[in-house]
Amino acid sequence: MDIYYNGENKLKSERGYNSMRFLIQRVTHAKVVVEGQATGEIGTGFLVFIGVSEQDTIEIADKLIKKLVALRIFEDTEGKTNLSLKDVGGSLLLVSQFTLYADCKKGNRPSFVHAGAPKLANELYEYIIAQCRLAGVDVQTGVFGADMKVELENNGPFTVMLDSKEL
Repeated sequence: MDIYYNGENKLKSERGYNSMRFLIQRVTHAKVVVEGQATGEIGTGFLVFIGVSEQDTIEIADKLIKKLVALRIFEDTEGKTNLSLKDVGGSLLLVSQFTLYADCKKGNRPSFVHAGAPKLANELYEYIIAQCRLAGVDVQTGVFGADMKVELENNGPFTVMLDSKEL
């Protein structure tokens, strides 16, 4: 699957700074509601807010997906965070969230100039959903670009930020 934006193949990037972000919350349950209807709901698993920047590619997404599905942040019988999503039979609730790129350096109103354009962000979001499913994980989703109400019970609390520039 090749992704194009402004005529450029986004499969591989040789341009500057790349930083895709996954904000992962370990949950006992989570749900996304759009216009009064649940679009995704999970029990034990990860609620993942996904931020795509203008420079992101499939290659970057693959790196984060690999880390996400293997991340060991569930407790084993000794209370150590040693178990992965698959180990506990957990699910993913994936939600696109451009606000992960809020820049508050100037003034009091955030700027989102570092967030990816909607076309690119949606294509990469759909790619991430498909690849997580191919990895054998139960995946539920929000609705790209919609006004969503997100309900969750964070288990811990335990929240991890995966940023591709740091992996």
